[in-house]
Amino acid sequence: MTATEAPAPATFESLDPRTGDVVGTHPVHDAAAVRAAVARAASGAQWWGGIGAAERKRLLLAWRTALVRKLDDLAAVVVEETGKPLDDARLELVLAIDHLDWAAKHAEKVLGRRKVAPGLLMGNQAASVTYRPYGVIGVIGPWNYPVFTPMGSIAYALAAGNAVVFKPSELTPGVGVALADTFAEIVDGRPVLQVVTGFGETGAALCRAPGIGKIAFTGSTATGKRVMAACAESLTPVLVECGGKDPMIVDVDADLDAAADAAVWGGMSNAGQTCAGVERVYVLDAVAEEFVAKVVAKSRGLRSGSGGAYGPMTMPTQVDIVRRHVEDALARGGRAVVGGAESVQPPFVEPVVIVDVPEDSCAVTEETFGPLLVVNRVPDVDEAVLRANATAYGLGASVFSRARGEEIAGRLRCGMVAVNGVISFAGIPGLPFGGVGDSGFGRIHGEDGLREFARPQAVASQRFPLPVPVTSFSRAAGTMKALVGLVRVRHGR
Repeated sequence: MTATEAPAPATFESLDPRTGDVVGTHPVHDAAAVRAAVARAASGAQWWGGIGAAERKRLLLAWRTALVRKLDDLAAVVVEETGKPLDDARLELVLAIDHLDWAAKHAEKVLGRRKVAPGLLMGNQAASVTYRPYGVIGVIGPWNYPVFTPMGSIAYALAAGNAVVFKPSELTPGVGVALADTFAEIVDGRPVLQVVTGFGETGAALCRAPGIGKIAFTGSTATGKRVMAACAESLTPVLVECGGKDPMIVDVDADLDAAADAAVWGGMSNAGQTCAGVERVYVLDAVAEEFVAKVVAKSRGLRSGSGGAYGPMTMPTQVDIVRRHVEDALARGGRAVVGGAESVQPPFVEPVVIVDVPEDSCAVTEETFGPLLVVNRVPDVDEAVLRANATAYGLGASVFSRARGEEIAGRLRCGMVAVNGVISFAGIPGLPFGGVGDSGFGRIHGEDGLREFARPQAVASQRFPLPVPVTSFSRAAGTMKALVGLVRVRHGR
């Protein structure tokens, strides 16, 4: 290498988790490369923020159309890097496209200038709130839903007038690159949506990069805490969506066929790698035997692998977590009614359903993120709610009850609840999505999601001077006496 030649950047390979085959090679962007990407995004943000809401809407809807046109090509990349079935990848893209459409069409109304009544004491003021973009949003995405989940931040951040630097998971970098490439075609290559690839160090560099207005992170609780610590150094605001230990409650009057179908789908689809799916089921004693029989019947017919209902563990180390949870549940007295320890066959895990698992088992207290469903009997709804709320997580939940579904939902400590369904809240663009406790804070989707990516600015504009000045050293001695008298008349009774 000559003195004028720069060293080749480090690279890493993305793999098909089903086979271990290499499906792509990507650069490991270091801190300098990340800072450069953020600087480029800042120039892109000036253009993007300056073209106005109507033009942004037009371009985002053009991107929506391009994504529809390339849906199967993008789905193929998702399949290669996650191993999930093609139709599951298509479903993920369909939902993401619908959210993009909603964000593009609602941003101007939600974030437009809003008049505020000034009140009696400030009646000489015209008051309003405007929502300004942060400038550059850093998005750190997960591997389990590598399109749908990060697009909940990317689409809403773009609609709010920001540029985005997206760091996809190191397991799904090709998905992030493909998304950014489709958008680049719409904006003639301007640096409005860029991708940086790599591992944890790349994400940390994004959190610390000068010029980042906000970070939107999706991933584990442990990593979320590290993201917050990095952002705290510069007081960069964060939106954090972490894992869950999502409960389902099945009441005595539930449609048991629908509840069993939802439990199996929520627990097993995407190989159980769904943060807001179903991991724990609390079913009332009166219907427990019938419900479990239906869950068993639906689960036993499922298979993983090529042509199966779901794919492999996308992250290889997740296999060991699933194995540990299964073994602990059985060792503590749980009874396997579908599968068992032998179901863990890396990189695949066949369906496992275990009943009567002690509440202190790690299969109940920790996020499993695999096709393991724990079903426990409870005497009544009060006990079901108590157990459902007993973990540190609080992301999603499901309730099956004909008469009191919404009543039970209101007692659950979580961000979203599906009544007589599962994960339905995620598919409704107008609903906010996010958790409490160890599941994080902040919201994507809906009006709340748009406002997460804009900072409110309050403006009070004097229309005419008050006849008696209040906020002035020229205030007369009797002015405050008159003002206090007015307040006592208006508010003192």
